[in-house]
Amino acid sequence: MDGESDLITIGQLAGRTGMSVRTLRFWADEGVVPAAGRSAGGYRLYDAAGVARVELVRTLRELGLTLGDVGRVLDGSATVAEVAAAHVVALDARIRSLKVSRAVLSTVAKRGSSVEETAFMNRLARLSAAERAQIIDEFKAEVFGGLDIEESQRERLRELRIELPDDPSPDQVDAWVELAELVRDPEFRTGMRVFLEGTMPGPGGAVPPGARIWWARQIVGTVAGARRDGVDPGSPAAHALVAEMFGDADRAAVLRSLEAGIDAGAERYRLLVARVRGQRSAPDATAELRWLATALRSGT
Repeated sequence: MDGESDLITIGQLAGRTGMSVRTLRFWADEGVVPAAGRSAGGYRLYDAAGVARVELVRTLRELGLTLGDVGRVLDGSATVAEVAAAHVVALDARIRSLKVSRAVLSTVAKRGSSVEETAFMNRLARLSAAERAQIIDEFKAEVFGGLDIEESQRERLRELRIELPDDPSPDQVDAWVELAELVRDPEFRTGMRVFLEGTMPGPGGAVPPGARIWWARQIVGTVAGARRDGVDPGSPAAHALVAEMFGDADRAAVLRSLEAGIDAGAERYRLLVARVRGQRSAPDATAELRWLATALRSGT
């Protein structure tokens, strides 16, 4: 080694650090691991500081820093802490993007979607917060606007927010894609409008006969118990249960409200909103509601 006994060749550096000669040559060419000198034959030679520098560069690269950032740290123009903070922000954005990608791909696999459907779902999933809010606001304007209801109820509807958090889970993204598709569906909007007209309290607080079904969860619980006990919805026992739940209420009006909600997909909407918000919700009651509708029809 031409008298430079304290220096090692690039091959020896590779053996000592576990890095490939090709990578070390690239790092040397980029200036992040320069050679300490050259042999008489022109080969790169490295000292102990070079070995330590390789270890540092490898650590920073494993953490995701670019060679440019590594160079800034090594030449002192930026501290490790400053570069790390910037990379945390970038990694957070990347993680959110990956979660969105995972949710879309999961939905595509589950549905067996076409290329066109996949592209559409991807666009929905990657909308900005303002664009997502616009979809919900348009839905509210068409479905809730013009309802003849109490002002307090109208205010509650105006304040309704359905927002993804800044760091949504894959399930929340999946639910948002499905919800966005649903609220943009003209048939769903029409059905929800009919449903709400028959269930929302009007001026003066008059509550439609069927409204209790949708806010009194004990009704669903009672029906669930009857179903578990094997009660047929057309049986006298079912009719007695209906009489107990609704008393002297107009059964035909109750049935209209119930069927409007079932036809509109009110339960699906409720469950999707809860999933988007990351909230716990009561289980899907569609089967119980259909049982109740059958019991009401057979008893009227």
